[in-house]
Amino acid sequence: MIKQYYYLIHIQYLGFRYHGWLKQPGLKTVEFMVEKTLTFILGGAFKILGTSRTDSKVSANHSAFELFTNAPIDTSFFNQLNLNLPNDIRAVKIKAVDKAFNIINSPRVKEYLYLFSFGEKPHPFSASLISSFQDHLDIDLMKEGARLFLGEHDFRRYCTKPKPGTQFKREIRVSQIEENRAFSASFFPEQSYAYRVQSRGFMRNQVRLMVGQLLSLGRGEIGLNEIRESLGGKECRPLRHIAPPSGLILNKIEFE
Repeated sequence: MIKQYYYLIHIQYLGFRYHGWLKQPGLKTVEFMVEKTLTFILGGAFKILGTSRTDSKVSANHSAFELFTNAPIDTSFFNQLNLNLPNDIRAVKIKAVDKAFNIINSPRVKEYLYLFSFGEKPHPFSASLISSFQDHLDIDLMKEGARLFLGEHDFRRYCTKPKPGTQFKREIRVSQIEENRAFSASFFPEQSYAYRVQSRGFMRNQVRLMVGQLLSLGRGEIGLNEIRESLGGKECRPLRHIAPPSGLILNKIEFE
């Protein structure tokens, strides 16, 4: 019986030129680039399993994948990995784990940030990380709306193409809009904001649909009651306003 070795590798990536994490035929994805690099370093005797399937153009300040190999990796592996990965993907750290660890089922908390600005056409370089809206947004009202997501609610309207058996009840631990102090650059707008949200898990497009509701609220297109009603589980029709992907960042994952 061949012995297996298990490693948890933490990574960061800028998602703007990728079609998400998950490998797809004919498309450039983060998983494809990671596998391509590992094939060059290790050969074919490995497999990987990611913790989060981020969408096209979505970035990650902190993500992770589990690496399974038939032989232990040596001390040069980490440097070789970063040397050969493209410049918009970086390995941050590596940790040996045992067979009992499962990156999918391991208890964890995920935090996403959605960066946005409004009222001014920003420098084009900021487009990879910040979504910009030229209409006025009522930030104070949006902050009030963000607090409505806190706690356990039925998020069936905040999911696109759910699989059979999807658990729609999710607990949101943090949901707040704040000034963006997480990321900065000389070409960023003078003022930008971050929507910060934490949960044990999110459904497909859930965060972007939550942001879409907050944007509609900030524009005056809906009121606070519409958000309350959308969380009641009485209607199954998915929400239609989904925020652009490039402002979304998987900010951190805490394995418990």
